[in-house]
Amino acid sequence: MSEGHVLIVDDEKNIRRTLRMVLDGEGYTTHDVATAADAIAEIEKRPNLDLILLDVRLGEDNGLELLEKIKAPEGTGKIDRNVPVVMISGHASIEEAVRATRLGAFDFLEKPLDRHRVVVTVRNAVDRRKMWREVNNLRAAVDSQYELLGTSPVMQALKRQIAKLAPTKSRVLITGESGTGKELIARAIHRNSSVANRAFVKVNCAAIPPELIESELFGHEKGAFTGAVARKRGLFEVADGGTIFLDEVGDMALSAQAKVLRVLQTGDLTRVGGEVTLRVDCRVVAATNRDLEVMVEKKEFREDLFFRLNVVPIHSPRLAERPQDIALLAEAFMHECCDENGFNYKPIEAPVLERLAGYSWPGNVRELRNVMERLVIMSDDTIAERDLPPYLGGERHAKTTGSNETVSFDISRHSEKTLREFRERMERDFINYKLNEHGWNISRTAQALGIERTNLHKKLRALGIKRAPNVPS
Repeated sequence: MSEGHVLIVDDEKNIRRTLRMVLDGEGYTTHDVATAADAIAEIEKRPNLDLILLDVRLGEDNGLELLEKIKAPEGTGKIDRNVPVVMISGHASIEEAVRATRLGAFDFLEKPLDRHRVVVTVRNAVDRRKMWREVNNLRAAVDSQYELLGTSPVMQALKRQIAKLAPTKSRVLITGESGTGKELIARAIHRNSSVANRAFVKVNCAAIPPELIESELFGHEKGAFTGAVARKRGLFEVADGGTIFLDEVGDMALSAQAKVLRVLQTGDLTRVGGEVTLRVDCRVVAATNRDLEVMVEKKEFREDLFFRLNVVPIHSPRLAERPQDIALLAEAFMHECCDENGFNYKPIEAPVLERLAGYSWPGNVRELRNVMERLVIMSDDTIAERDLPPYLGGERHAKTTGSNETVSFDISRHSEKTLREFRERMERDFINYKLNEHGWNISRTAQALGIERTNLHKKLRALGIKRAPNVPS
């Protein structure tokens, strides 16, 4: 197996031949050209190149100018600007070496070439290239999990908005119901921005207790409070140079809002218990399913913070507004759930898609994802209409009698051995049902259940209830 593909660009035939002999002996696949024009053609023809060995002087051509073309931000033709370039010269000046480094050269080799130095430099450069490919592939795999799916007119309009605002540094406020994909929009904005290769830090403001949110956002010093056994960086520090996503920002405590406002105004923050002022520079994208303008009127949200966040408003549409996308989303979730559970892909019968398209989806995309997970697990080789839950037209396993609505079920279907296990199962199923009914909004679900939000968080932990991964918020 080849150790990698190396292109040698040198106007001296003997140098090209010597380098090919050395590198072929090390297991590399080599190619060589003598001019800049031939080099450009070869680079465009070979997207699998792992390294370019480039002479500073190519007869009448200038190797540094060719390096500049290869490393140009916009690229030249089909050139991959990430391919490492090692410069070679027998009489280069210090100024040329410095310029080559500034233009992005990986290393600089002097003639006469030392065989050992050549082998080590080539190996390091090719290893760097392979590592870059692995990171890039991993990033692409992660990005695919958060892809905004949909071809409906409303989604096309949303994607056009994202394409316009993503390259800017403007703050964005994403509004919309729970489960519509606000986090996916935030990630798409980051992925298409100039800081896409930097950190994307998500903060779920609704899940962090009010007494801890300042420490989470701004960090704390050792001994700042009971339990602060070491210094901790805040999430704003972690996001420095990248994007911080304040999800459910409407649930943030007023005391924390004041400090967030200061960061947005000045870029300065101070850790809890600290005296040193730190400076951060990160893009802020916020999201909420609440009406912040109404909250401002009720003095539940700071007006000045609202105006700081709401520079570019963007709305996340309900699933009911994009019925054309339901079949596409259902297929995508089916593949995802099959992969997660190690199942073969299960075709979805046409009547199932018709039923899904005709439903109002109060829980939006998240509810659809949860339904597809259930269908994948409970169905046989294909997903049929009978596999749908009763409210979507599937078979009913419970029946009602008269106005008392007495529910009966087959107790043999339950594998619980003790009353406690059975009670926990029923409680888990009921809480899951209510969470889906309210789009996994913790505050609304707790209110519907008649319990405190903190109590609901405890029950979620105790019963092992977690939101399905990669499901929109």
